[in-house]
Amino acid sequence: MLSRFWEKPLPEGIAADLQAVSFVVLDTETTGFDPERDRILSLGLLKIKGTRIAINQGVELFLEQEHFDRQSVPIHGILKEGRHKRVPEAEAMALLDTYCKDAILVGHHLGFDLSMIYRARKRNELPELRNPALDTEKLYRKSLIKSPVLKKKEHYSLDELAKAYDLNCKDRHTALGDAYITAMAFLHILNRLQSKKDLSTRQLLQLGQISSF
Repeated sequence: MLSRFWEKPLPEGIAADLQAVSFVVLDTETTGFDPERDRILSLGLLKIKGTRIAINQGVELFLEQEHFDRQSVPIHGILKEGRHKRVPEAEAMALLDTYCKDAILVGHHLGFDLSMIYRARKRNELPELRNPALDTEKLYRKSLIKSPVLKKKEHYSLDELAKAYDLNCKDRHTALGDAYITAMAFLHILNRLQSKKDLSTRQLLQLGQISSF
């Protein structure tokens, strides 16, 4: 699994200057919520550099399905056979390596997505991902104003972040659609955090790194 804390030095390829860092926002749609039993249906990936989301470089992969749970279809709308080309799980994981090279991963409740990816990679005898990883829920909580009248919740959904930042949720519950909503929320959160003080890459990782998954 991913290392749990990032200490000096920063991982190779990750810039100390936050403006020079590449981020990859990641989301998965799955057959269910059990990483041991369930499988990834689709994988959405978006790149961010500075304050720009590289829409034209976005990727949405639909994976071949040997294991399929019909009960999850109403949530994500992905059928076992559909109009989208399906790729083998091993091919999707190999593309992930190339796409995420020298990037910090970002996602909402990202620990779950990474646990699904970890097991997919293990099934295909691929090495673990070594990228630093940030959870937008954790960062969002850190960005909220401290106030005796404002009690922070233990958990915030992606829908709650979208509402807070008035984001369009038209493509909610698609991997690429959720990755885009997460990317927009992440930029809003970064702007709020940086309005308080300039952040380095290390400081951002300390605020939002995933401690376990």
